Amino acid sequence: MNPREHPNIGRAEMDVLRYVTDHHPVTVRQVADHVSETKGHVRTTVLNVMERLRHKGYLVRRKNGGVFHYSPRLPREELLRSMVRDFVARALGGSLSPFVAYLAHEAKLSPEEVCELRTLVQNLKQSEEGKR
Repeated sequence: MNPREHPNIGRAEMDVLRYVTDHHPVTVRQVADHVSETKGHVRTTVLNVMERLRHKGYLVRRKNGGVFHYSPRLPREELLRSMVRDFVARALGGSLSPFVAYLAHEAKLSPEEVCELRTLVQNLKQSEEGKR
């Protein structure tokens, strides 16, 4: 299964996926050590979560020295875009207006993030003008 097909993931899966994406390749033990410190989950729970993510297409695993090492199937930026696209489609019915309203009124954006958003909007405007 390809994560572009947008299978739902829960909070525990999101936490594990974020950690694997930031530290890959990792073993179940490495993730379990981190999760036990931050969330209190045990190794078998982490293994089950990682296997669910693998079956959903978010993680891949390779055996190295008799131990499985997990990595994200997609690069971080592509994964995040896919998840945002899924959120907009499922939760917001495809409308970006509530998301933009949230950014404008409630999000705590750094000056760098505001600058990045301005650049993205400018690129979008240029792209639209080029299509005309």
